[in-house]
Amino acid sequence: MTLRADLFFSFRSPYSYLAIGRYRMMTEAYDLEIALRPVYPLAIRQPDFFKRNHPNWLGYTLRDVLRVAQCEAIPFGAPRPDPIVQDMMTGTIADDQPYIRRITRLGQAAARRGQGVAFAHEAAQLIWGGAEGWHEGDHLAGAATRAGLDWSELEAEAADDADILDTEIAANQAALEAAGHWGVPTLVFQGEPFFGQDRIAMVQWRLEQHGLTRR
Repeated sequence: MTLRADLFFSFRSPYSYLAIGRYRMMTEAYDLEIALRPVYPLAIRQPDFFKRNHPNWLGYTLRDVLRVAQCEAIPFGAPRPDPIVQDMMTGTIADDQPYIRRITRLGQAAARRGQGVAFAHEAAQLIWGGAEGWHEGDHLAGAATRAGLDWSELEAEAADDADILDTEIAANQAALEAAGHWGVPTLVFQGEPFFGQDRIAMVQWRLEQHGLTRR
C-alpha cells in the first residue's frame, strides 16, 4: 500500500534545500508519495523575525548549513540573488518581494500537478547550489522540464492564478501549524510532524513501522 505524507517547504530555507533531495530519493526508492506544501518564509510571515533573533543565530546557522552540506555531499552556495529582498545589515525586509513570491507560486502550481517535490528539488539546486542568476534566462524552465512539467503552462499559471495560489499557500501554512509545528522543512505523516533535515532517518523509521516497502 502506498504511504502518503506532506512536506512543508520554503524556497528560502537552506535546511529545506538540504532535505528535499533526500526526500525525493526516498519517493523514488520506496512506495511513498510526498505532497509538497510550499509556504512563504518567516521573512514574509514575520518580517521582524531577524531583528528579534539572538545575535549568534545567523553565524551559527551559516556554520551549520555548510557542515551539513559537506557531511551529506550536497553542493551548497549562497543564493544569488537571495529569494528575499532584505537589508542584511539591519534585517529590514523590503515590501516588494518578486523573487520569493514567484518561485513559491511556481512550487504550488507544480504541487497541483503532483510534481512538487521534483520541482522544488530542481529549483532549490539552482538557488542554493551556487548558480548565479537562478531567476533569469531558462534556468527555471530547465528545472520544470527536469521535473516533468510544462514550463510555459506552469509559468502562465503562476502569473494568472497568483491570488488563488497565495490562498493555497496560506492554507499550507495553516495546515502546518495545525499539525503541531511552524517551521520548515517539516514532514507530516498521519498527523505526526517531523521538523528538520536531521529527522529524515527517523521519518523512514516511522514509515517502516507502517509498512514502507521498496518499489
